Amino acid sequence: MSLRDDLARFQKQQERCQTTLSKYSARQAPAKASTSQNAPSTMRKETPPIGPALANMAMSTPAGKFSENTEKLQLINSVRKSPVGAQMKKVIELLEKTRQAFTIDEINKACYVDMNTNKEVFDSLTKNVKVRYDGLRFSYKSKYEIKDKDNLLQTIRRYQEGIAIFDLKDSYLDVMKDLQTLKAEGKIWLLSNFDSKEDIAYPNDPRLSAFKVDDDLKLLFRGIDLPQDFLDIEKDLRQKGLTPATDTAKRKAAAQIQGISTKSKTPKKKEITKRTKLTNAHLPELFEKLKKPS
Repeated sequence: MSLRDDLARFQKQQERCQTTLSKYSARQAPAKASTSQNAPSTMRKETPPIGPALANMAMSTPAGKFSENTEKLQLINSVRKSPVGAQMKKVIELLEKTRQAFTIDEINKACYVDMNTNKEVFDSLTKNVKVRYDGLRFSYKSKYEIKDKDNLLQTIRRYQEGIAIFDLKDSYLDVMKDLQTLKAEGKIWLLSNFDSKEDIAYPNDPRLSAFKVDDDLKLLFRGIDLPQDFLDIEKDLRQKGLTPATDTAKRKAAAQIQGISTKSKTPKKKEITKRTKLTNAHLPELFEKLKKPS
């Protein structure tokens, strides 16, 4: 019986609350009265209406963890507060990696660099030698307009004196692979520069290098007397500002430390004894010494 009594008292309380709510609604304006009459209960607080801007934001915001959204906002804030040079680097790396053209809004979405609000970054990128801007989109600009392997070979053949690999490696994504393929096919040479330690690409085409050398130049080259000792040759090269490919003085010093003689050894003459196996028995004069008693 106690449970039924409690339930009856609760129903009476609900009726009184409903009566109070009806009286309160009747005092409001007609427009507000119609809204308040549909309220579910006084036990729940009335929520204020959501504005159109907040509603659109709620609809456009994807569902996700609060921590992930916080980290993303922190990343965006750190990028946009970074120096101009750092923001330019992010954009250039994006263009070089993808080799695609991006608008300002697409760049903002990809790497969070907002050029709509940062005019200094926009002006610096449009003047950068590694960036091409056509008035709408940004794209990567390499030193040579090379698109594929055939175009690469044609470019190298235009430079008989050689072209640095450093200037070619950013032409397109597979350029380093194509350079090794051309080398394996015997169409180019890849040689290192002793001064800069950088690889240089040379064309390997006899038709390009078929030129005549003047006879006087040949005689002048052949008439140069070179020193007999490599030490003197290396000394002359250094005096002319050239770096020798060898270091004879260093090699001789290392050989002396290890006890290795740099001079060629004369072979020791082998004497004939009684135990020597005779193979020239038809020449008895060679063996007269063996016949004499010791």
